[in-house]
Amino acid sequence: MNIFKGTGVALVTPFNADFSIDFEGLKKLVQLQIEGGVDFLVVQGTTGESPTLSQAEKTQVLETVIAVNNGRLPIVYGVGGNDTVNVAEAIRQVPKGVDGILSVSPYYNKPTQEGIYQHYKYIAEATTLPIILYNVPGRTGSNVSAETTLRLAEIPNIVAMKEASGNLDQIMEIIRLKPLSFGLLSGDDALTFPMITLGGAGVISVVGQAFPEKFSKMVNAALEGNYDIAREIHYDLIPVTKMFFQEGNPGGVKVALEKRNLMSQVMRRPLVQVSKELAAEIIQETERLLK
Repeated sequence: MNIFKGTGVALVTPFNADFSIDFEGLKKLVQLQIEGGVDFLVVQGTTGESPTLSQAEKTQVLETVIAVNNGRLPIVYGVGGNDTVNVAEAIRQVPKGVDGILSVSPYYNKPTQEGIYQHYKYIAEATTLPIILYNVPGRTGSNVSAETTLRLAEIPNIVAMKEASGNLDQIMEIIRLKPLSFGLLSGDDALTFPMITLGGAGVISVVGQAFPEKFSKMVNAALEGNYDIAREIHYDLIPVTKMFFQEGNPGGVKVALEKRNLMSQVMRRPLVQVSKELAAEIIQETERLLK
């Protein structure tokens, strides 16, 4: 069931000056990903500012992406939370056109490892869609251990983990012991290349949507074992990667996307645009990378 390999991109949500959703910008963004060679699209992850969108808006964004994509790439939809029953109910309501679910581990209430396991087991039973786990301790306040990930990997429709712990010991333990059918995806752009060399299956990327041409080339080269090519692109992208996350995500990547004439930098509060100094650096680096 695991079709989620290579370069996935966590799409931002473009906004107009009045904070309404910029659907034309969203359409252009999706088209850039398809033309740029990415392998699958992720809608309404954290990068999409999902906490500040109403359910109706989330549905509109998803429907727009499905329509523009027109079956060309697999679509993953972000559905997560810290109320297990409500998450399962939301997953049951996901419309046709979605090929998989990305679900972050429960945040704020900091469940035990057994609690995390039971949460994912319950939501997996609510759908036949493949589920990608998402471990991001810096946002959730708790870590999904290698042992818990490996237990969950035995559930048939749990097909992959987006790993953003930054813990290479944990990542290697998962890769060493996981079933062959279970994919380990990088949730950290800067670690994508090294994770693939260790046996990872790809990435769900922020940087990749601003430079899909370069990022997907790097990932494909790494997956094919062409490490010299992949390494060169990896280091070429490292400066802008650091810039994108310097003042929080998705402020940095929206600067580059504005430079590419796709959308404005507008974000919904409590997020605000990056500083003028950082924006100038990102613009300069974006111009260099697009030459």
